[in-house]
This record gives sequence, structure tokens and C-alpha cells, in this order.
Amino acid sequence: MSHYLVDQIKFVRNSTLNYVKDINERYLDVIPVAMNNNIRWNLGHIYLVTEIFAFQLTGEETNIPTDFPELFKPGTSPRDWSIEAPGKEELLFLLNEQRIKVESLSTERIEESIKEVYTTSTGLEINKVKECLSFCLYHEGMHFGGIKSIYQQISK
Repeated sequence: MSHYLVDQIKFVRNSTLNYVKDINERYLDVIPVAMNNNIRWNLGHIYLVTEIFAFQLTGEETNIPTDFPELFKPGTSPRDWSIEAPGKEELLFLLNEQRIKVESLSTERIEESIKEVYTTSTGLEINKVKECLSFCLYHEGMHFGGIKSIYQQISK
């Protein structure tokens, strides 16, 4: 049995993957004027934050590649990168695998409390697994909008 939050995360993630799959990789690194990040950063950031909220905070096993926090944590920018970022195919693979992993979450755990209340940078208190997953929806939707905005600006 699936849970509506998992179904929505699957829908949002598929939307992100389908939008980005045909974008030429050369566009992934363009940072538009007055912006701090590019499409590649947004994809890595979505992956990292979902790992933290859907898995780390809920006590599940995480898969965070070694360089991802340095590259993609909040407040970072590709302008400051001193290491090579993952390629498009690697990011798409990780994002797809993560979608499958989210789909496999036990629906019984959705109502469980997390070990420690987490407060986001905007002051939202998260207490339950379902709140972690709900935040993932909000977060990815926000960054998907950013990806679309960036691509619309740079592909003219």
C-alpha cells in the first residue's frame, strides 16, 4: 500500500527528472545574472536535502556521496567550487535511485515521530516522518521552479 505523500514525491521527482533529461549538459553550469546557482547545483541540492529529510532525520540509511555537502549544502554556490561536481548522468541516476528508495519507505513509519525535533532555517518545526516527507515536497517544488526559471533565462 502506498501513501499519498510518497505518491506525490514520486510525481514531483518524475517531473524534475523529465524536465532536465533533455537539457544539454552545457546549460547545467550557466549561472544567470543576479543568481547564485545553476541547474547542476539545484539538482545536487535537491538530492542532498532529500537524503537528509527523508532518510537521515527519519533514522533510515543514507547515501550521501562524499563531496555532496561541500558542493550542495545550503549557502553554497558553484562560484566557490574547488572540486569537480558530478555529471548530469550521475545526478539523474542518483535522483532516480532516491525516488525508488522513497517509494520503498514503510507506510507504517509515516506517522512515527523522529528522534529529535528538527527546526528548519525558516523556523518550521518538524516532528514526524510525514512532516519530513512533506518538507521534501515543498523543497523540491521550490527548486524545480528555480531550475525552470534558470533554463528559461539561459536558453533564449
